[in-house]
Amino acid sequence: MDKIKETYNRLKKNSETILGYPVARGFSYQEFAPFLDLCINNVGDPEIQSTSAMDTKEIERECIAFFANMLSATMKDVWGYITNGGTEGNLYGLYLARENFPNAVVYYSEATHYSVHKNLHLLNVDNIVIKSQENGEMNYNDLEQVLMMHRHRPAIFFLNIGTTMTEAIDNLDEVKRIIDNYAIKDYYIHCDAAFLGLVAPYRNPKPKFDFAENVDSIAISGHKFIGSPIPCGVVLAKRKHRNRIGNAISYIGTMDTTITGSRNGLTPLFMWYFIKKYGKEGLKKQIGESLELASYTEKKLSEIGVKAWRNKDALTIVFNKPSEFLCKKYQLASEKNIAHIICAPGVKKEEINMFLKDLKAEIMLKDIAC
Repeated sequence: MDKIKETYNRLKKNSETILGYPVARGFSYQEFAPFLDLCINNVGDPEIQSTSAMDTKEIERECIAFFANMLSATMKDVWGYITNGGTEGNLYGLYLARENFPNAVVYYSEATHYSVHKNLHLLNVDNIVIKSQENGEMNYNDLEQVLMMHRHRPAIFFLNIGTTMTEAIDNLDEVKRIIDNYAIKDYYIHCDAAFLGLVAPYRNPKPKFDFAENVDSIAISGHKFIGSPIPCGVVLAKRKHRNRIGNAISYIGTMDTTITGSRNGLTPLFMWYFIKKYGKEGLKKQIGESLELASYTEKKLSEIGVKAWRNKDALTIVFNKPSEFLCKKYQLASEKNIAHIICAPGVKKEEINMFLKDLKAEIMLKDIAC
């Protein structure tokens, strides 16, 4: 049992210095500990009771209804389920798109999460990578030129509502302009809103990405902004797409409409608890606090001579990559010559100040060496 205690202590310590990943902290689900003694399985469609009664589907449906309302839809028009995370949500959206248009081409930017390429490989869908702008947003000129050469085929647009490294948001209006310009009649739009899915709806002005803009599916992570001890997420899609792929399975007494058969029954409890505890107003408060910390971090980095920037109202601050030592100590995600800090809920100003102190000392040592 010493190994278990050692592992917990290591994880607890590391949780206090993770600044480079979109992981909410400060949550507590200890009151759900008794559920760890049960095998909870939300097998099959969340709207259809299985022959197994060991599920939390009623709670799952309440969570989906909350997200649907937040994303400008009703349960009459959209359907969804709680996933194992953003990758599954994106896989599901692309799966629905492929079933709609088997001969389609998927267009996605080079700033898209690495898992999307894997998903496309699994689905065996033709795809083309579009160049990104300097801020991480899709390059619409490149998209237009590429689409022009493939306008005879259906199009699947995979859009980022917050890219991995810079939190850039692809412009849906620009994509629609290109669709109209080339009279693309058969198309599907999926939005990857992994981190910003709970943030973007409360921005002013709100980015265009939800069902009011006639998108087909949206994937959101649960552990990134809500916070969860188990990675999770939610995917929502127009109900007509879900109806196209459903199959009745007599063994479980329900419909097979999700990616996996067995599904986690614990994570809906965590999401539901967050929704009931905070609601929309509590969520807005957390967003405001995170935005305030992001602004503070960007300003303080600049004050010590670090070139730092962020996209409009972003919680992600991008700057030149520091030493490997600092990247490891503060668990900073990096790509090429840049790194970032993400001001997710639970990140404290004291932790930012500790990093700034270490970074400033590192800069001073370099100056002395020069």
